[in-house]
Amino acid sequence: MKQFISFVKKEFYHIFRDRRTMFILLGMPVVQIVLFGFALTNEVKNSRIAVLDHAKDNESSVLINQLDASKYFDVQQIIQSDHEIEPIFKQGKVKMVVIIPPSFQEDLRHMNKSSIQLIADASDPNVANTLTNYATALIMDYQKSITQNQKIPYTINTEVRMLYNPQLKGAYNFVPGVMAMVLLLVCTMMTAITIVREKEMGTMEVMLVSPMKPQLVVMAKAVPYLLLSTINIATILLLSVFVLEVPINGSIVLLVAASILFILVSLSLGLLISSGAESQQTAMFISLVALFLPTIMLSGFMFPIENMPLPLRTFSNIVPAKWYYNIVKGVMIKGLNVFGIWKELLILTGMMLFFLTIAIRQFKIRLQ
Repeated sequence: MKQFISFVKKEFYHIFRDRRTMFILLGMPVVQIVLFGFALTNEVKNSRIAVLDHAKDNESSVLINQLDASKYFDVQQIIQSDHEIEPIFKQGKVKMVVIIPPSFQEDLRHMNKSSIQLIADASDPNVANTLTNYATALIMDYQKSITQNQKIPYTINTEVRMLYNPQLKGAYNFVPGVMAMVLLLVCTMMTAITIVREKEMGTMEVMLVSPMKPQLVVMAKAVPYLLLSTINIATILLLSVFVLEVPINGSIVLLVAASILFILVSLSLGLLISSGAESQQTAMFISLVALFLPTIMLSGFMFPIENMPLPLRTFSNIVPAKWYYNIVKGVMIKGLNVFGIWKELLILTGMMLFFLTIAIRQFKIRLQ
């Protein structure tokens, strides 16, 4: 045990001497969680719009003010004719135009109904769809405010509730995804590179001829990254709660335990990559290409897996980040207990044992 601790201390000293390694381990999680939380959000705010108000009455003015007061829209200009619509879209000045008909107030008072036209720039279809949905919701709120308790014939009131994320904040989706991406890449890439570096320098063989068993030598190099990754977990959770205002609705003990399990999966995968890589460049290439893209594309936090073709949906099941993303989202956002995530925990445990067994066997075969 003393020899094992000595090897672990040696690896800690090596990490602390390398500033670049320290930045990747401790700085990258902070940068990514802030970047994804604030800059790379799927929310649409402060979108520039124009209004063509043919009515110019009290009701239309109230509606325009309500749109402008919303955090989603910024009324840039009031245009005077239909001929101005296409030019302002071409110039990129606005994302949407709201057209209010001439008899807007009269139609509401005498016919109990009216219509409003929304014209959106669909060169970005997702943004256009989001803006029209926001505007529709605001118009419905406006309708409720003016009707109040009046009974209007053939009016259907739809009540919508958004569970777990009533404000539709993008951080609720990005935080679990960033946790999966950071832990997988940092643990896997750094573990693979540090072992391959020992091979390139010729010091790995020197350590393996020591009295300690070869697999324990390899495990000793992974222990520091396990401990440093727990610091990353604490950092990400603190930033998520106090900066991004994402609550932890479930058990924080369960969340940390599942995160440590995912770290062990990532470390085992890093050991597996290092057993077959002959250079640091190869290990980094495999870690980035073989893990980064599947984590982004197939974990579910950037693109819905349900919308993908069957072969990709099937392939996503072997991506560890997918199962950890479901765990974090379930525990942190939905407040699930261990019985709600037992399948994901079991799959990650199986992956860890599988990767670790193959990695140790390959190290033993290669070094005998």
